[in-house]
Amino acid sequence: MDDLDRQILDVLRRDARTPYTEIGDELGVSEGTIRNRVERLQEEGVIERFTISTSTGNVKAMIEVDVAVDVDTHAVGDEIAEWPEVDFVWQVSGELDIVVVVDAKDTTRVNELITKTRELDDVTTTKTRLILDETL
Repeated sequence: MDDLDRQILDVLRRDARTPYTEIGDELGVSEGTIRNRVERLQEEGVIERFTISTSTGNVKAMIEVDVAVDVDTHAVGDEIAEWPEVDFVWQVSGELDIVVVVDAKDTTRVNELITKTRELDDVTTTKTRLILDETL
């Protein structure tokens, strides 16, 4: 991945629907170059998916999860990632092992997701933070 790839990713992070012609104009290269680069980044797994950011009035939260020492954190994260309200599952370093970002209809649903997380056999602890504001 080179500097042009990073610049393309920066544009797509701000708005994944930006037309390739517009990206090309901004970066001083052709639409075909952008299209080819994006396709390659997808094939290589650098771009995993295109997503949207919403302002639905929902409650967003981070559920920080600690798992037992002998547990495969990937397996736990993969299971949690299947839940519909989950936007991201990150394996992280530090005090806890996994951070789950959820977008739920209300605090009651966030609490249900926390309980569901705690009920997983391999989870030992959770901490939750409500997201109050979000800026790109």
